[in-house]
Amino acid sequence: MTGTDVTAVDPVQKPTAVDVVVVGYGPVGMVAAALLGQAGHRVLVLERYPGLYNLPRAASFDDETMRTLARLGVAEKLLPKLRVQPTYEWRNGQGDLLIEQTFAENGRSGWAEWHMMYQPDLEEALDNVCRSMPEVQVRHSHTVVGLEQTEDGVTVIVEGSENREKVAARYVLGCDGGNSFVRTAIGVNLDDYGFSEPWMVCDFRFRRPAKVPCALQLGDPLSPTSIISLGPAHHRFSFMLDSVEDFETERDPQRVWKRVASHLTPDDADLIRVATYTFRSLIADEWRRGRVLLAGDAAHQMPPFLGQGMCSGFRDAQNLAFKLDLVLRGFASDDILDTYQSEREPHVRAVTEKGIELGHLQTLRDPERAAERDRTLLARRAESAVPEPTRFPDLVDGLFTRGTSAGRGQLSVQGVVDDGTRRDRLDQVVGGGFHLLVDEKHLAALENRRLLDHLAGVGVRVIVPGERHAQHAQAAVVQDVDGIYRAWLAELDCSAVVVRPDFYVYGTASGSDAVAGLATELLGAIHGNMTAQRTGTGV
Repeated sequence: MTGTDVTAVDPVQKPTAVDVVVVGYGPVGMVAAALLGQAGHRVLVLERYPGLYNLPRAASFDDETMRTLARLGVAEKLLPKLRVQPTYEWRNGQGDLLIEQTFAENGRSGWAEWHMMYQPDLEEALDNVCRSMPEVQVRHSHTVVGLEQTEDGVTVIVEGSENREKVAARYVLGCDGGNSFVRTAIGVNLDDYGFSEPWMVCDFRFRRPAKVPCALQLGDPLSPTSIISLGPAHHRFSFMLDSVEDFETERDPQRVWKRVASHLTPDDADLIRVATYTFRSLIADEWRRGRVLLAGDAAHQMPPFLGQGMCSGFRDAQNLAFKLDLVLRGFASDDILDTYQSEREPHVRAVTEKGIELGHLQTLRDPERAAERDRTLLARRAESAVPEPTRFPDLVDGLFTRGTSAGRGQLSVQGVVDDGTRRDRLDQVVGGGFHLLVDEKHLAALENRRLLDHLAGVGVRVIVPGERHAQHAQAAVVQDVDGIYRAWLAELDCSAVVVRPDFYVYGTASGSDAVAGLATELLGAIHGNMTAQRTGTGV
């Protein structure tokens, strides 16, 4: 498919037509557009600003996000500009270590669990991906001012620098941030958790190497502070304010340098930005109205204490992209899009609520309550120096197998495999899409029932992870280099596992008949022979 330019049209003329309009060109909009473009769909991105934002907002991301970036071909290019961070410290005003979170160098998704970044570097890489795809067209200085829905599509009314235009799309994704026009236009309200804190964010670019904490939350009741790396060349200090009005006084560069004097001087770094943010916790009541769907900050906003804001938006984009792909290719019915919110909202709420809990813990202003917190956390640390890792919930209630198969809805693992010509992480060796990982002993059950032909016909990659690689006409028989997949199948006590394109487990099966049944059920779901459920029983 080829890209489509947006040109001025007379109101009575037929609008320009694309598959999907993405409103907003921040990281979430970029990823959504790139994933849809990668699948071959015509995508038009409309961004009201004249260029990339080019200022840091998000500061970090996890291994699941890195897996998404790898699928888009930018992970390895970004690595030199990232800092892999192994620990995250929480200290009190006296400097006592209250909590030390640790992050694996190789996480569940096959990448380091925590990367620190300078967001303009990420946006530049994603912008290059989008602009390399003929299916994706990006229009800056184009403001969406209206949406008109029918059963068959959406007409998007756009104001450019010189004219007003119309674009016809089968679907619209609102990735236009916390002040989303799209959300307002479709009349969706926000559920407010009531967490609202004003902070001053100060970003620095290093002139020379400096010894600064890379990941520190300072729970000082006099001045709660966050110090965090933005990759090798940049750093961020954030200070909680008593009120938004204090920002005008505290933003003065001399006052900022005084605040950071124990860590940085003007000889060490340049102060490149001082901004105020109010950390909020808001979740949209509805993430879909007809053919318009919300993603990222347009659908939810959370405090930054877990570093999961942008990561959650990327999960939205992955979830939407593969389901829209099935719909746009005519495989699945439109109802599959109803599983988007039912899967993502509980996950987002769990992450948001944990972030609020940590936020309240760090920002206690009452000295007596802060001292009580310190005593509790120091005693807990004395009992066990290793805190329990933060684990996000599995997905439920959506596009999954019937019943309660082991691992259903959990984030899949990713290991290194070797197919005889390449040794790399699985996604890079076999590509994206649905994966059916199956024990070699049960591959015959798929061959005998001609299920391999049908799976290949809808783009499901059948993968046999074993001790060696071999040639097979319709399956990738790969060496499981580190035994990651053998261990995972043993942990789930299953013979096969289906992983969705967004990396979450569709379902598992044990025994040849069950493996064939799992494949048959997957084919039915992909072909739309399903009805979205909200009862927890899946599809």
